[in-house]
Amino acid sequence: MKSINKIEMAELAQIKLAVEESWEKIAPFWPLRNIIAVNPLLGFEDLPFEEALVEAEMLFQQKSLPKPMEDINRENIKWLQVFFDTGQATIKMPLRRLGLLKAILGLLPFDRNICLDDVKKIEWMKSLAETPECIIAECLRYLGILAEDYTLYMTLMLTTLPGWAAYIQYRTSWADTLDEKHHYPVTKAEYLALRLIITCLLWNDAKILLDWHMDAKRNSDPKKSLNSIERLEDSYKANLLDKLAQKAITKKNPADAQFIFCIDARSEPFRRALEAQGDYETFGFAGFFGVPISIHNDITGESYHSCPVLLKPAYRIKTSPAYCDDTCQKGYETTQGLKRLYQSLKYTFTTPFTLVETLGIASGIWMAIRSIFPSLGYRVKSTITQKLNPSVPLKEDIESIPFEKQCYYAETALKMMGLTDHFAELVVFCGHGSLTQNNAYATALDCGACGGRHGAANARILAAILNNRSVRYNLKEKENIIIPDTTYFLAAEHNTTTDDVEIYAHNLPENFKDRLISLKMDLQVARNQNSQQRAVKMGWKGNPKNAAKHTALRAHDWAQVRPEWGLAQNAAFIVGPRTLTREIDLDGRSFLHSYDWQLDKNGVLLATILTAPMIVAQWINSQYLFSTLDNVAFGGGSKITKNITGKMGIMQGNASDLMHGLPLQSVFKTDYEHYHQTLRLITIIYAPRILIDEIIAQQEILQKLFGNGWVTLACIEPKNREIYTLKRNLKWMKPP
Repeated sequence: MKSINKIEMAELAQIKLAVEESWEKIAPFWPLRNIIAVNPLLGFEDLPFEEALVEAEMLFQQKSLPKPMEDINRENIKWLQVFFDTGQATIKMPLRRLGLLKAILGLLPFDRNICLDDVKKIEWMKSLAETPECIIAECLRYLGILAEDYTLYMTLMLTTLPGWAAYIQYRTSWADTLDEKHHYPVTKAEYLALRLIITCLLWNDAKILLDWHMDAKRNSDPKKSLNSIERLEDSYKANLLDKLAQKAITKKNPADAQFIFCIDARSEPFRRALEAQGDYETFGFAGFFGVPISIHNDITGESYHSCPVLLKPAYRIKTSPAYCDDTCQKGYETTQGLKRLYQSLKYTFTTPFTLVETLGIASGIWMAIRSIFPSLGYRVKSTITQKLNPSVPLKEDIESIPFEKQCYYAETALKMMGLTDHFAELVVFCGHGSLTQNNAYATALDCGACGGRHGAANARILAAILNNRSVRYNLKEKENIIIPDTTYFLAAEHNTTTDDVEIYAHNLPENFKDRLISLKMDLQVARNQNSQQRAVKMGWKGNPKNAAKHTALRAHDWAQVRPEWGLAQNAAFIVGPRTLTREIDLDGRSFLHSYDWQLDKNGVLLATILTAPMIVAQWINSQYLFSTLDNVAFGGGSKITKNITGKMGIMQGNASDLMHGLPLQSVFKTDYEHYHQTLRLITIIYAPRILIDEIIAQQEILQKLFGNGWVTLACIEPKNREIYTLKRNLKWMKPP
């Protein structure tokens, strides 16, 4: 191995800058426990969309790598797997407390594939500097990389193994403190240093990676993809705007009950089905209901953030059973103890043979039941679990939220959704989550606004705040928002896989009991109707009367690769009153955020909607778009051939990169036929253009998204109902 001269301070500063710049192109990837949709080209949003496609193709969409680079990646993957393991490995990697670089360097001399018994390589590693930045400088000098190529070369180190780079980006830039308690330290510079060390050890001529990249750049041609995207967009946009232009805005009528659903596109068809059952009024609002919190479950000990990743939780809320004794804790400990015992017997070296001999026949019968009769298997499992660990209603301790903040959250939520008068006697905040079996991507179907979790806890918290008489008095005195004494706020949760809605009504006053029965009946009818439409989209051709059973079967079947379509075919983000869209069948393709511009002083509420919920919608839209465009480079590949690694990510086979997008079955009907349509998000706002212009002028993120063509913006002028679209130069024009 070559000797390395002392690193100069100027060179070190250049290295640090290059490290920072190289990571700018890498979007984060969240682990399986709380998958968050993100634009895989997040680092390219400063570029026009068409230029970003070119950059993405030459950096991420190469069909093959140089053979030595594939070998380097294989060695990196095996070390990254064991270092970031979160409970899958039977034998834990030693030294992890030292951090990624020091831990692996301490063990690398014993790696027979890299440098076992090679004295020169071992001595070279021992001679490396202490800090990762200095190691990077030494490696780049060893490989003969010129200073002007530092950033590009380190970018290639990341984009030739992009899945793991995306996970490191999450760990270093996005992971919250709750995540960090259970992991070992890593920095971006450490990861790059490790990549370069293994490259130096295995490929002396790795400088030619720059030439390989230039060849890829010359052969890049994303025009076909761009033309397809634009063609689909033009057709969809024209049709949608025509429908909205013809819809008159009507006044509110008193409703029997009001439901506030998440803006999630799956809520739209269910809202339409519910509204058809009676005098119900529905609203759309981000599923965390404007309460940025972290949740701590007193029984399970689990803690997690329940708000969008763009926000930081303001308060830590404890969740506990509404009423129970020690049996709750004992039941949970019993079920968890049995689970840990089974896992330990299954994965320990000597006991799997004994386990098979002891439980083989019973396991075989149980597998047969779950495979052939999934509904029966689910009922049996639920019955046993309920006996061991009875479920009880939950409550959240909101006392940790100061009274002034409770009033603020209540006021902001009501104003933002336009619900400041004409309150019904029952108002239901309906969070959402999913129910699937044996699904590694389960959290991708949950509430993105709640950080890849279920939204029921946030719904219960806001309902409890608004049921507080002191909060209501404050709203009346300071904001003239008068909530009648006869109004009661409830929480519920919509299961998007089965369309079942669970209402949390253990504290409901007696005078509402009969109304609740009627409401549940209407929710069941809405479920049946919506299930019929959803079942058809899933390719089911059975009796429509059995559609609800079919959707439930998909949720309970552990062999089902497509339990629901999730947010596939999402296309639009519509901001305005529900009366704008109520009588239009939007086919479950639109995020609907309720908004009344006349309640919005200085556009503060609209600015919040466009810089938070719309950004989340754009990330979701981009994830589906690119997972469909190239399911290998940006998606997860087939569920059938996947493997879980470290309980935190997905690989294809046993030594692939981390797959950091949606699986094939989430966006394709068949292996070759798309279900999701590849088009960018169109945002439509029912508000004056002058108000929107003022917001865009103040928000750099909006200038970037609209100006670079990542999101199309349209405006419906309230006074004359004329429609305008925003051009790339941020000027309005009437559609032809």
